[in-house]
Amino acid sequence: MTVIWTIAVFALLIVIHELGHFWAAKRSGVLVHEFALGFGPRLAFVRRGETEYSLRLLPLGGFVRMAGMQPDEEGLEDVPPERRFLGRPLGDRVKIIAAGPLMNVALAIVLFALVFAVIGVPVARPVVGEVVPGYPAAEAGLQPGDRIVAIDGRPVESWDQVVAAIREAAGRPVQLTIQRQGRELAVQVTPRSDPRRPGTGVVGIRPLVETVRTGVVEAVSRGAQATWQVAAGFVTALVHMLTGRGGFDVIGPVGIGQQIGEAAQVGLSQVVLLAAILSANLALVNLLPVPALDGGRLVFLVVEAVRGRPVDPEQENLIHFVGFALLMLLAIVITYRDLLRLNAS
Repeated sequence: MTVIWTIAVFALLIVIHELGHFWAAKRSGVLVHEFALGFGPRLAFVRRGETEYSLRLLPLGGFVRMAGMQPDEEGLEDVPPERRFLGRPLGDRVKIIAAGPLMNVALAIVLFALVFAVIGVPVARPVVGEVVPGYPAAEAGLQPGDRIVAIDGRPVESWDQVVAAIREAAGRPVQLTIQRQGRELAVQVTPRSDPRRPGTGVVGIRPLVETVRTGVVEAVSRGAQATWQVAAGFVTALVHMLTGRGGFDVIGPVGIGQQIGEAAQVGLSQVVLLAAILSANLALVNLLPVPALDGGRLVFLVVEAVRGRPVDPEQENLIHFVGFALLMLLAIVITYRDLLRLNAS
């Protein structure tokens, strides 16, 4: 199941990304020779109209092969100049390149919204779901279904507030105000020190977890906010790495597959949430100014806008080829490290 979920998530992220390039190219009138999922030798293909749709051996990405991206392309003379990628205005080419990452951003928002509105998000209420025998809560008489409304007179609205108050009260009695079957009761309990985290109080209760869903409009709004938070976290981590204030943990397909497998064991909502995070991160990674990535291609378009003329296509293609080779080497190194980490665990 881990393999199946991993393939499904990777395929979704890659197809959506390449669909962005494909759709923008078609809208601009550029001839698209091939829409490919994967790299390397071709495993299967089908032709529809002027475009070939193919599946390739290495599932590490995909590409949209457009007419005129290579100046020495065979048969290019048969393609009208306005249907070539390099023959389109600068603005069209920027849209085509940027459409891939933007589609991943849109996918992240949709997936987050899907979880919020359809699948639902598990929320721990300030209600006792389980009382652990032998702990202070059981000795004090707390029961499943008790709603905690205040601790030491301070109102409680979330389970996090309950946890925080109990953790700070190790060895000190606290008064819980609870609602039980329409009645309000006061229960005194003394948290004991958690042996796993000395000095941290525990009483032996677990929360009642409910699945909460929102309306569509709120879900989309929250999806956009969640995507923005992922992007902000990515940029912050990258800045900390570049300034030497922290590391930047990079994982490859193997590590991501392990995370997807762990998420699948929790439930569908966790898989979809992880896919949303990965989609947002994929958009940001692709926008980095690195040759062979969309961000690297956008840099050349910015240079063209400043200079008033494009960089020599052969030189640009050589730079992208070297960048792609280095990225493939980096992917191999990261995958090897992921395998070592997986075996160690």
